[in-house]
Amino acid sequence: MRTSPLAEDKLMHVTNQTVRIVLGVIRNVAGEVLIAQRAATAHQGGLWEFPGGKCEAGESDAEALQRELQEEVGIVVQQQCPLIQIWHRYPDVHLVLQVQQVIAWEGEAVGREGQPLCWVLPPDLHHYAMPAANQAIIRAVQLPDCYVITPPVCGNLTRWLAGLRQVLLNGYRLIQLRVTDLNQAEYTDLVQVATDLCQAAGAMLMLNTSATFAQQCHVQGLHLNSQRLWRYRERPAGLRWLAASCHSPADVQQAQAIGADFVVLSPVLPTLSHPQASPLGWRKFAQWVVSSQIPVYALGGMAAHDLPQARQMGAQGIAGIRGLWCS
Repeated sequence: MRTSPLAEDKLMHVTNQTVRIVLGVIRNVAGEVLIAQRAATAHQGGLWEFPGGKCEAGESDAEALQRELQEEVGIVVQQQCPLIQIWHRYPDVHLVLQVQQVIAWEGEAVGREGQPLCWVLPPDLHHYAMPAANQAIIRAVQLPDCYVITPPVCGNLTRWLAGLRQVLLNGYRLIQLRVTDLNQAEYTDLVQVATDLCQAAGAMLMLNTSATFAQQCHVQGLHLNSQRLWRYRERPAGLRWLAASCHSPADVQQAQAIGADFVVLSPVLPTLSHPQASPLGWRKFAQWVVSSQIPVYALGGMAAHDLPQARQMGAQGIAGIRGLWCS
């Protein structure tokens, strides 16, 4: 929540006002993200944050972010897209954080207000103390834009493993192991093989199974289907990442309530795997995403060419089986 100390002081003395803030996620060629440290005299002084600031009257999010980043860190934004929207309440002000991913920019980032800047790799962001409102942004920054869901084995494990290897070679780094056509022993063996392959590639493997089984396998990622989602009142222990399948705003709220890191929302478009389901369409999808405080992947009929549309609708990215596994 980047504002100057003077602007911040004025902002925090407005009671029950909703203030619209734009923040930019800026990456360099090394994949590091730019963060800035707040002045010691400002609200939450000394904490680190993503640069940005308050929207002025009549400004669009894009215009506000372009102005703020040029004023504060001296860069010129050439291209941007939505990443996540977050509502956060302090005792005397409500903030709406419109977080934009800066896709293209020029210039050299400098602290034009004297604030220290730091380029940080996404996995290391937890080492920097940040405002509570930024925690969901950190998750969004750490997640890739594609979430690959595996197909069933269909009696050909060799071909299935070749498919997984190709997915990893294609650069996908978030994989959901969703296999329902193996017995328990076969599934357990496959989990170990898939875990080893994903670890070697630097990818995260999410098991679509029970929390008990995931904990027994010592995996770091668990994906809850919509039925399992409602069995929990709090986040299962021992997980690095927790995700859930959602088909309604109530599902999304439940996922947030138990501390999920991200969700998939479906079906957005018609899909062969669930032909009987009525698709949401992009408009309803976007409406439901706005109410989410955690990253959302679009699922259902997705292919790589749908990624720009999904990002414009506020999604973290896309999830899919056929559209990503076969590409």
